[in-house]
Amino acid sequence: MTDDASGGAPPVTARVVVADDQTVVREGIVMLLGLLPGIEVVGSAGDGEEALRLVAELAPDVVLMDLRMPRCDGVEATRRVRAAHPDTQVVVLTTYADDESLFPALRAGARGYLTKDADADEILRAVRDVVSGDAGLSPKVQRLLLERLAVRDGHAPPVSGPPRAAPGPPAALPDGLTPREAEVLALVAEGLSNAEIARGLSVAPATVKTHINNLFAKSGVRDRAQAVRYAYRHGIARPPGDTSESFVT
Repeated sequence: MTDDASGGAPPVTARVVVADDQTVVREGIVMLLGLLPGIEVVGSAGDGEEALRLVAELAPDVVLMDLRMPRCDGVEATRRVRAAHPDTQVVVLTTYADDESLFPALRAGARGYLTKDADADEILRAVRDVVSGDAGLSPKVQRLLLERLAVRDGHAPPVSGPPRAAPGPPAALPDGLTPREAEVLALVAEGLSNAEIARGLSVAPATVKTHINNLFAKSGVRDRAQAVRYAYRHGIARPPGDTSESFVT
């Protein structure tokens, strides 16, 4: 990083490596970053192993890290970057904003988390934030994180979009369902489509489909009608007209 000796807040140039396995996306991000003040792209990588090599070679200030990459995924690459090169910060830049992506990345040491619909200002702000020691989370990710923490602490978050039927606590979930799968199942029981569930949870429709396939396999149900009955039977969703407080039986 380089500081300007002029008065006021000194502008900082952050040296950045971009890691994304999709060539078109990676080149687009590099091109966008090249237009932003205070950012110098010093390298780009097509997978996590290459990203680790570039970090060791170039010692960048920040890695913009995709999560779904071959050879070494973004979470593992983040963990290894932070362990071996603590002066290099990681900002995740990914399509996904779900629990299965967000929390592992943050636990691995990522200081920032953006989705790929972030605009140039959000990316620039996140890079500057992590360089200065702050967290670089997009507003959407901040809302998601706060909602998930509120649910885990037993407090209902503000609801926007389609109504959500809250699942029971993880210890009460049957057949090895994860909390996210139970949440998706509850929304299926509300009659929501995959697209509506994806919008309500701020995830990709393909992610919702994966959760549904997983919960179908674990519960042994064959279709959505059976899934709804399963959700009612196990207290994951309330039947129409049921106003009881607890979902868990």
